[in-house]
Amino acid sequence: MRFGMDVAQQRMPWDELVARVRLVEELGFEGAWGFDHFQPMYGEGPGECFEGMTTLAALAGLTTRVRLGLLVTGVTYRHPSVLAAQAVTVDHASHGRLDLSLGAAWFSPEHDALGIRFPSTGSRFDLLEDALEIVTRLMTGERVSYDGKVVSLQDAQMRPVPVQTPHPPIWIGGSGRRRTLPLAARFADAWHTYGSPEQLAALSRHLDELARGAGRDPKAIVRSSSLSLSEPWDEVRRSAEAMRDAGVDYLICGWPGEGADRVAEFARDVMPELG
Repeated sequence: MRFGMDVAQQRMPWDELVARVRLVEELGFEGAWGFDHFQPMYGEGPGECFEGMTTLAALAGLTTRVRLGLLVTGVTYRHPSVLAAQAVTVDHASHGRLDLSLGAAWFSPEHDALGIRFPSTGSRFDLLEDALEIVTRLMTGERVSYDGKVVSLQDAQMRPVPVQTPHPPIWIGGSGRRRTLPLAARFADAWHTYGSPEQLAALSRHLDELARGAGRDPKAIVRSSSLSLSEPWDEVRRSAEAMRDAGVDYLICGWPGEGADRVAEFARDVMPELG
């Protein structure tokens, strides 16, 4: 079992965010994860919320080992070609430590408040499919023409190619059987979702079938979910073990309300038992 940490990237000053990521690295977590929003998602009133991709670029220069990602990057916020260029930049700045996650976006009030177009669900998934095609094709460094459902390319090319080959690992978040899982089966190096162990096992089996239908080895797709650290440690262990039995390979821990000491205790006393 592999572990990442969601550093709860909102309502905190920059130096606190950096301190959390550095602690995660020091404690031996594989990944530090932020989120991709422009306003705080929880709590009341205004608060700090740093932009996701530029945050990753800055963190790349402030860390050395931990992998960096956003859970997940909303494709409504950036043109897919811009996202590809940003991702390659972070991949080089981090010397190959970027995990690139994508999702269809969901929080309409944020879009409305900031004047960002929020298409219908179907159109957002069409855009997600285009983004996956465009990002992976542009990262080859070759000239690309692509006739998309929402976005098209004409004789496009980007250099340099990423440090990681053929590109940073692609993560896809969500559990929808009609659009999300088929896209994960085609494109994902890792798939993240929420649910009970029973729900995760059923979705994972369905993803296996879709991956085989797409000509891929299902074992090539990491299965990821989330883990709370705020329950008693025996309960945390049971939850992690149940998800491992359901086929989950990677758990992203939520930053606990109890703070950094709780994170350190998990890394010292619990994580080695589950690794």
